[in-house]
Amino acid sequence: MKGIFLVTGTDTGCGKTHVSCALLNAWRRQGYSVAARKPVESGCAADGENLVPSDAVALRIAAGATESLETVCALRLEEALAPGIAAARAGTTLDLEEIAASYRKRADVVDALLVEGAGGLLVPLAGDIDCVTLAGWLGARLIVVVGVRLGGLNHALLTLQAARARDCPVEGVVLNHLQETPDSATVTFRESFATLDPAPILAEIPFADDGIELLERYLK
Repeated sequence: MKGIFLVTGTDTGCGKTHVSCALLNAWRRQGYSVAARKPVESGCAADGENLVPSDAVALRIAAGATESLETVCALRLEEALAPGIAAARAGTTLDLEEIAASYRKRADVVDALLVEGAGGLLVPLAGDIDCVTLAGWLGARLIVVVGVRLGGLNHALLTLQAARARDCPVEGVVLNHLQETPDSATVTFRESFATLDPAPILAEIPFADDGIELLERYLK
């Protein structure tokens, strides 16, 4: 399990942070040393003069809270937009090449470094740099969180197609159920996906399940 894993999603709200935290907890329960990173987070709530990156806060806790929040999340942005766009509107930027170098250095001293992207795979993180570019700089394997709902199958296939078109290695997908009441789209989702794409299904997480035990099975 030594290496860097970049967690991306099929779209906003598919459960990237939920799955990322489950992975971090599962790794730690298996005895692995871990670290978490969220290079940039937009849509942060204002707390006085500070912006609170809720996703990064959750990742930090799941990773064991041994590093500062500033280390986990380098840039916080208030507007709920694609990070690259929000940063431009805020008059700031993030040097992702420098960030990637620091991440590789951190990965040398832990078993697994988890990096959570923003939005979907091709969302700009800084300028026109997206998650695929960052994954390439990191030598990371991609974990795709798929929101299980009507329309999610198309989003999943497009995301995986885009990753492969740019030679980004895919570790697998996590199917994350987003609705409490199943319907025909969600009940048939796993079987339909498996017939259409060869990506390994690392886990299928039911609605409101923390996913930790399910992801532990993948780690074993």
